[in-house]
Amino acid sequence: MGRKSLKKTRQKEIVSAFYNVAKREGLENASIAKVAKEMGVNPSLIIHYFTSKEELIFGLINFILESYRFIYLAEEEQLNSRERLIKVVDNLFSREWNALFDDGVFYSCFSLIFRSQRIKTEFKELHNHLRQLLSEVIEAAKKDGHLLIENSKQTADLIFIMVEGVYYYLSLFDDETVYNEKLVEYKKAAFDILKLNTTVELN
Repeated sequence: MGRKSLKKTRQKEIVSAFYNVAKREGLENASIAKVAKEMGVNPSLIIHYFTSKEELIFGLINFILESYRFIYLAEEEQLNSRERLIKVVDNLFSREWNALFDDGVFYSCFSLIFRSQRIKTEFKELHNHLRQLLSEVIEAAKKDGHLLIENSKQTADLIFIMVEGVYYYLSLFDDETVYNEKLVEYKKAAFDILKLNTTVELN
């Protein structure tokens, strides 16, 4: 039990260091040797837990998922279904969501789906998992009578398509004011899809 826990802890430390190197130098320039230097350890320690850079990338994809899961799980117990849904959508269309993971590293990882079937599968599972989490939040609010939508899964899919397109598009903007204005605009569109009265929350 202790060894398994230690292994997971060490793997998280290595993936975190890999992320820092990739964020600073670019994913294509990140290497096991550089991760070892970042951590101040021998490269053999990295190889003990991750046999190749590709394995590190798989670990990084899981790191992305765990980072994004925080959006759904934070304050869950203190909120009712309506409040939780509003909180989740607020988070999805916020600087907090976008700041959870570096865009450059994310899109560099994502581009590898065109060269690796396994990475493509991993990313698909990540996206499916996040959509499922949103679908569950929406379904709970629907069951409590807060929404007029017919299909929670389809609604979650539409909102996630928006989220993915929004941050891809907004990455082209350097003007902070324009960025924030568009983010609010797209968030309101997401609430329109949900058919939820959020006038007060959006002020």
